[in-house]
Amino acid sequence: MLRYQMRPFAVLLSLLGFLAIPAAAEETYQIDPVHSTVSFTIRHLISRVQGRFGKFQGTILTDPANPASAKVKAEIDAGSIDTGITDRDNHLRSADFFDAAKYPKISFESSEATVQSPEKVTLKGNLSMHGVTKPVILEVTGLGFGPGMRGEARAGFEGKTTLSRKDFGISWNKPMDAGNLLLGDEVEVTIYLEAVKSAPPAPPAAAKASGN
Repeated sequence: MLRYQMRPFAVLLSLLGFLAIPAAAEETYQIDPVHSTVSFTIRHLISRVQGRFGKFQGTILTDPANPASAKVKAEIDAGSIDTGITDRDNHLRSADFFDAAKYPKISFESSEATVQSPEKVTLKGNLSMHGVTKPVILEVTGLGFGPGMRGEARAGFEGKTTLSRKDFGISWNKPMDAGNLLLGDEVEVTIYLEAVKSAPPAPPAAAKASGN
């Protein structure tokens, strides 16, 4: 039976390069989209509706000996939005909302990380969506660290942030007879990630010996 070690978040912080632990070289972790989710909720009339994006990818670059060099980059396919209703999804892909044909990608690139506690990190960065780039703050919680089915190193994270869709030029709405609006402005985003450590590149001598 596979057993994951729920180590202190310090292990995860060192993975991301937030702690100064000697390391030979920069390490790369890839987001595993099969075991990750990017979801959101928004107010609809008097309740909230949920949705998610089905296609995304991302990379974590880290040199644990140099915490300031840690970088996180991620990209989402705007057209992969899924709320469970085809007509609504098509409307969300249209020019009224994401205009996915014109702006097919949503991207995030981190710029700064601050450790808040042994389990919490505040990640600052820039989010580009619908042709607009804005700074955002992502609150990250470490979920665990351990081997995968094939022995590969994996790490789990939860991230949360709240966005104003109007900040990104997505302002479509519909006035209701009662005087309220169909949709809210604030979008609550929740991300669950598994990241997999990439194999280091072969040394030049080994690559030459292999004939590559």
